[in-house]
Amino acid sequence: MAHDFKLARERMVKNQLMARDIKDERVLQAMGKIPRHLFIQEALAGEAYNDHPVPIGEKQTISQPYIVALMTEALELKGSENTLEIGTGSGYQTAILAELSSRVYTIERIKSLLVKARKLLAKLGYNNILFKAFDGTLGWKEYAPFDAIMVTAGSPNVPEPLKEQLADNGRMIIPVGDRYTQELIKITKKGESFEREGLGGCRFVNLVGVHGWKE
Repeated sequence: MAHDFKLARERMVKNQLMARDIKDERVLQAMGKIPRHLFIQEALAGEAYNDHPVPIGEKQTISQPYIVALMTEALELKGSENTLEIGTGSGYQTAILAELSSRVYTIERIKSLLVKARKLLAKLGYNNILFKAFDGTLGWKEYAPFDAIMVTAGSPNVPEPLKEQLADNGRMIIPVGDRYTQELIKITKKGESFEREGLGGCRFVNLVGVHGWKE
């Protein structure tokens, strides 16, 4: 039986996002629009809109819809931002950020994932995304400062280069903790200082890099 992906998206937005207090209309619209099932293997497409992460290969996952929405809403995107994403993965979160930002700079350590995501995002018509195969913990200095930074892998701490590349009043969302459980942290840059706010527990794959976990 063919899946009704449009209906599944509508249910996801209503039952998983709105029911859990995601209120940003732009985030809800983006997640109601983007075909999440295209970002995972065809064999798993039926799982795309369920309330859990889904594997995408290379020991990586696409985050559960609620976590994607929570992290995106916390960035408070208005549409004019230059946004840095650390961990392109399947490209699903990249597409959400591209809907809500002026330009997205996305970094992925695993080249095969980056190539696949770039092809799909081009096919879907996104032309405001720049891609780089690189160590995400170093950021993307040439295009800094960034109004928003989203890190989609768990780190032992907040990488210093990412803090340095945040614009004044810029926001960063990053999972921080050990290799198995983390807390989602929102960091807002205020002049020379950084405000820190906890958004709850989570579990992400490891952020590997010079300022993250070693392999």
